[in-house]
Amino acid sequence: MSYMYYGGGFSIWFLIMAVLLIVPFWKILPRHGIPNWVAIFAAFPFVALILLWIVAFKDELSGSGSES
Repeated sequence: MSYMYYGGGFSIWFLIMAVLLIVPFWKILPRHGIPNWVAIFAAFPFVALILLWIVAFKDELSGSGSES
């Protein structure tokens, strides 16, 4: 199925939703030792889910995971 059937409104909504996902990740990821630019990939739902799991299971805010 082609996306051109959705019209121009689909692209605008995708951009709005992408920005709404990227901005919080841009602020949260550096606190966990992950570079800001990785937040750009949060526009894709599967990658956003992986990033949430990584952040959730980091033990410290300094960026180091559990090593014991």
